[in-house]
Amino acid sequence: MNGKHLYIASLFLTAAFVTPVAMMAAPAPQRAGVQVRVYDSGHKDYHNWDDNENHAWGLYLTENNRKPHEFRKAKKSEKSGYWNWRHDHENDGHDHSDEHHDRSDDRR
Repeated sequence: MNGKHLYIASLFLTAAFVTPVAMMAAPAPQRAGVQVRVYDSGHKDYHNWDDNENHAWGLYLTENNRKPHEFRKAKKSEKSGYWNWRHDHENDGHDHSDEHHDRSDDRR
C-alpha cells in the first residue's frame, strides 16, 4: 500500500514541476492579419496601409471634395496627390500619444 501511495505522490510531484516549464516553452500566439504596404513612387518610400492610413485617405477625399472610394481604385494622379498631401500631413489619422509627453524634461 505504501508503494502505491509513494508512486502516485511522485507522479503528482513530477506533474507539478513539469507543467510550468512546459507552459514557458510554448510559443505565444501571433495575431492573425495581413499587413499591406503601399509604395509611394514620388517620395520613394513605403507606407503601411492600416486603419490610420485609411482614415487619412478619407480626410484627403473630404478636404478635396471627392467622392469616397477605395485607394486601390484611385487613378495614379490621385494617388500621387494623396501622397503629396500625406507627407504634408504626417500625423493626420495617426496616434499622437508620442507627442503628449512632458516637455519640461526637454529643457534641462
